Amino acid sequence: MDISKGLPGMQGGLHIWISENRKMVPVPEGAYGNFFEEHCYVILHVPQSPKATQGASSDLHYWVGKQAGAEAQGAAEAFQQRLQDELRGQTVLHREAQAHESDCFCSYFRPGIIYRKGGLASDLKHVETNLFNIQRLLHIKGRKHVSATEVELSWNSFNKGDIFLLDLGKMMIQWNGSKTSISEKARGLALTYSLRDRERGGRAQIGVVDDEAKAPDLMQIMEAVLGRRVGSLRAAMPSKDINQLQKANVRLYHVCEKGKDLVVLELATPPLTQDLLQEENFYILDQGGFKIYVWQGRMSSLQERKAAFSRAVGFIQAKGYPTYTNVEVVNDGAESAAFKQLFRTWSEKRSRNQKLGGRDKSIHVKLDVGKLHTQPKLAAQLRMVDDGSGKVEVWCIQDLHRQPVDPKRHGQLCAGNCYLVLYTYQRLARVQYILYLWQGHQATADEIEALNSNAEELDVMYGGALVQEHVTMGSEPPHFLAIFQGQLVIFQERAGHHGKGQSASTTRLFQVQGTDSHNTRTVEVPARASSFNSSDIFLLVTASVCYLWFGKGCNGDQREMARVVVTVISRKNEETVLEGQEPPHFWEALGGRAPYPSNKRLPEEVPSFQPRLFECSSHMGCLVLAEVVFFSQEDLDKYDIMLLDTWQEIFLWLGEAASEWKEAVAWGQEYLKTHPAGRSPATPIVLVKQGHEPPTFTGWFFTWDPYKWTSHPSHKEVVDGSPAAASTISEITAEVNNFRLSRWPGNGRAGAVALQALKGSQDGSENELVRSPKSGGSRTSSSVSSTSATINGGLRREQLMHQAVEDLPEGVDPARREFYLSDSDFQDIFGKSKEEFYSMATWRQRQEKKQLGFF
Repeated sequence: MDISKGLPGMQGGLHIWISENRKMVPVPEGAYGNFFEEHCYVILHVPQSPKATQGASSDLHYWVGKQAGAEAQGAAEAFQQRLQDELRGQTVLHREAQAHESDCFCSYFRPGIIYRKGGLASDLKHVETNLFNIQRLLHIKGRKHVSATEVELSWNSFNKGDIFLLDLGKMMIQWNGSKTSISEKARGLALTYSLRDRERGGRAQIGVVDDEAKAPDLMQIMEAVLGRRVGSLRAAMPSKDINQLQKANVRLYHVCEKGKDLVVLELATPPLTQDLLQEENFYILDQGGFKIYVWQGRMSSLQERKAAFSRAVGFIQAKGYPTYTNVEVVNDGAESAAFKQLFRTWSEKRSRNQKLGGRDKSIHVKLDVGKLHTQPKLAAQLRMVDDGSGKVEVWCIQDLHRQPVDPKRHGQLCAGNCYLVLYTYQRLARVQYILYLWQGHQATADEIEALNSNAEELDVMYGGALVQEHVTMGSEPPHFLAIFQGQLVIFQERAGHHGKGQSASTTRLFQVQGTDSHNTRTVEVPARASSFNSSDIFLLVTASVCYLWFGKGCNGDQREMARVVVTVISRKNEETVLEGQEPPHFWEALGGRAPYPSNKRLPEEVPSFQPRLFECSSHMGCLVLAEVVFFSQEDLDKYDIMLLDTWQEIFLWLGEAASEWKEAVAWGQEYLKTHPAGRSPATPIVLVKQGHEPPTFTGWFFTWDPYKWTSHPSHKEVVDGSPAAASTISEITAEVNNFRLSRWPGNGRAGAVALQALKGSQDGSENELVRSPKSGGSRTSSSVSSTSATINGGLRREQLMHQAVEDLPEGVDPARREFYLSDSDFQDIFGKSKEEFYSMATWRQRQEKKQLGFF
């Protein structure tokens, strides 16, 4: 087939093909996320312009179903190779196995993946979009990446640790295992809603069983379908999550041919450096048996490139790893973000000069507060919420309590202490706060614990509105330095023992690091000649004079900042000394001359790593992360604790309903400690609560809606609103027994309105994708479609459009008022059917409803 016809204009987005009769055919977009076990799929993701900042390479996935035959696999492999040739190497290749997909693969399908039994009929119709005569049981599991698998319609399929969805067409009952978490229940519910909207056009009642004793009516329906349960349910299935410690076990292998033999030689263990990868060679990187990467140098042969997957499979077999082990093939110059971050540093050879990210660039940017307030992306890149001119309050932790620091001494910190620095500023007419938790190198464990507990007390006082940033001495972020306007001085002793009144015999040496108020810190260093270097300025304070020593490599900006700092440290007479022109008594005060670095220090290159977002959880006391690739605000849920790694900072986003807040900082520290690249444990860790996100966080997202979390009911609200009217339940149970669900269950007054609103809706099957009878999965009844009723009518549009909540007809759900239109009115107003509307992303639905007066 002509592949280019399958990729219209190489448009950005997702493209999916399925194996069928020895060839690959496109899958309709409405069926994305449904995968049949007897088939293979090829999935191509081409970055769209909003995602361009997260990497320009495409991702090409080869997915194998559990029951896929050799014929299907061969067709998919050949098609993937042709696509790879078409894309000319700017592609990351993935091998995916059912139920063991990569985080990248799972990130495409929200709120989850549906595994369907069997195969497709020859007419390639996939998923039923308006079918109510159905009975099936779905096993739902997963945290951030959710999947649902069709299982036997029996109590034997259930266990206490997962979620099961009994789909009866007009009624969908979500049964939550007793060992499932609130976040798992919420994710399962999101998938249940999605199935209802996509496959039933939003026209199905949802019930939730959280506690069987409290939901007797729903249990009555379940038992009518599944029979009465005998014996106890199976225990929760053991988790197979891979923790970060396991992922940190990385080994790099060089692969080469020696005669007719293929030789694999272990080359290095962490920390890995990019220069280990030579462009003429071929390498395998083994991440603890969890994932196998293949790196192909740009000068490697065509034969080697075509053999990449087979070599990876051979390596997996030789190591005794499971056959479903994930494989990712990356090309020189088109590496994935996950691959790059396995190395200590990574330089983008082609685009290094096109990015803002480096420190030198940020130093010379003149800060415009207005731009920082209105351009979160700029604020995030510069790590500055403003220019540091807001209100500053400082407390020192003494005797395990916080003591206020005199404003005259705000910028004078001690290495033996911990400090709380509260910064208050206004952004877009809203007061916002950042609380810095500064930890000196010599602080005790008790003081660090007191620092954290005092921060919690302050946060409570401010109603949970504080963004908390954990800062280690020597690794202060730019904004922390900016709030002290270049006059931050760090003394070596404890608070109460420093200052300008030191004894006459004291000799002290201070190093001035930085060039302006946004990056300057002055640190006391050992008073000896070996502490010097030619790139910085040093202040030598003796009993009678304060010397300003200028190294040959320092510039005018550094000298200007040093003259500001010297007034903070000493009131003694100042004397300027140039490197190489020191008077004899200068070195005598330091105990004599000694060698020191004299070469000019090169600017420190900030790695150009892409930001990465992970969901955090814990298993057996170890951190477990699930990455969300190509992330957006939609990936933040109120039950989540999410980790955003921007390399220079670690953000931990705390959802308002998350249950493990106190673990967050420890998780951030464990992430840094176990990172294969050997990350600095002093990397700042920032706690951000839902609804109080600073621009330095939101700027890493392409768009940000502060009102996002206001439209969906919570898990508890859905459970409380489950249908419970005895008469309705009786009717459903009777119809289940005959497998003819011809009535809508109602929960009080909403039921009658729903019946009226459904008039005019076709109750038959309008299949966009129809299951093959050979699959033996979902059971259908041919008699239902012929006997199902057709109801006509609906509420008038003027009763629903542009109406206040209190003016809506009784029983209308204000959040779904458009649903009560007749099908013809809905098509006329929205320009699409209800099925098409409810298959769209939630944010697009909300946007259209706002525009048309239904919000």
